[in-house]
This record gives sequence, structure tokens and C-alpha cells, in this order.
Amino acid sequence: MTIWAILPAAGIGRRMGSNTPKQYLPLDGIPVIARTLQRLLAVAAIERTVVVLHPQDSHWKTLDIPADERIACTEGGEARYQSVLNGLRALGDAALDADWVLVHDVVRPCVPVADIEKLIATLQSHDVGGLLATPVDNTLKQADQDLAVTATVDRSHYWNALTPQMFRYGLLLAAMQRVEQDELAITDEAEAMESMGHRPLLVQGSKTNIKITHDADLALAAAILSQRASSLEGK
Repeated sequence: MTIWAILPAAGIGRRMGSNTPKQYLPLDGIPVIARTLQRLLAVAAIERTVVVLHPQDSHWKTLDIPADERIACTEGGEARYQSVLNGLRALGDAALDADWVLVHDVVRPCVPVADIEKLIATLQSHDVGGLLATPVDNTLKQADQDLAVTATVDRSHYWNALTPQMFRYGLLLAAMQRVEQDELAITDEAEAMESMGHRPLLVQGSKTNIKITHDADLALAAAILSQRASSLEGK
């Protein structure tokens, strides 16, 4: 059994208001994508990480990333599911159905390595797989189209989905192929698995595993990484 990783990085980051895709924006002087790759490469159990790039990507080759046989690249599609599916197909020459595949958001550079290792350790004997997640801790309100509150929702059974999400290669490939064939609208790989009747397992992760979507998120990510570096230096 082998563990692989896919890093979808074909997005163009419309919500950041920048001509540079958000995965290439500097985070304390280092591009977001490079910091995220560092997290995955720090996990010795991952055999290879497939970085899925936009067909017209002009930034990747300019990065100062040391040559590493554990990094491979392939082209992505317009939608995330297409990029993940292309990444899975790029592994087809080596991956077995029972192998594991971790799919991680390229704009989550703060994921603790310990959380990735915890995910792997927790799911290694699971039939399907699962994902990192955090319990919802804010009061949830349901609203109508006028933003008037219609109900307060019991949050005890609700979780925030994070990444990496880790599934058996064969099952995930079948699920993503179905998404493509049936043109299903999904927001993550776990939802694709759910559409096949599977029940992914939630593994509690850190709330510092934030997703960079807006400008303010870059500053928050920088603060998280700085605090983490200070904590390590103090040990």
C-alpha cells in the first residue's frame, strides 16, 4: 500500500483581486504554493505529490523549488473536480486501487504536518477514507432570502471540512469519474464519495489550517506561521 498526494493548483484566484493567482502570492516572501508543498514533502510516507497546473501557467517554472523526484506535474481543468481527476489519472501508471490518495488545497499552507500524519495514522485501516475537519463552534443561524433569521440550528453535529482529504485510489477515481459523467455539482472530494454512498470519517484537525481566499487571509497565515516558528525556536 502506497500513499500519494494531489495538489490542485490550476485556479486563477478571481476573489483575490490580483492578476497573480493566489497560490503564487508571496507569504512572508515565499509563494503560497511553495509553502504548501513544504508541508506535504515533510511527510515521509507520501511517495509522490502531483501538482496540477493551469495549462497556461507561467509562474511554476519561475519558482525556486529544488528538484525533487517526489514532485510531478500535470495539467488541470476548468473545474476543481477536473483537476483532481487529471491528477488521479496521472497516477494511473503506478497507483493501485487500495492505495491512498491525499488531496490538499494549495491555498492551505498552514496545515500542521502532525495533522497530516494523524490523518494517515487514523485512516490506514479504514475501508474508504476521510478528511480533516473541525467542529463548528459558532452559533448557526438559518436565514431567508431577506437575511431574516428563520431558525437557530443545533451545531453539535456540524463540522468544517478541511484538507487533506484521504481516500482509496480506486474508490476516489470511480467517484470523480461519476462526477464528470453525471455533471454533479460538488465542493470537495468527500462529497463525491458521499454521492457513491460512502461515509467518509472525520478526523479532527487544527483551526490554524486556514484557507487563503481573501487578502486578509494572507496576513493571518503569516501570523500563524510566525507564531509556529517562534514556538519551535523556544523548544
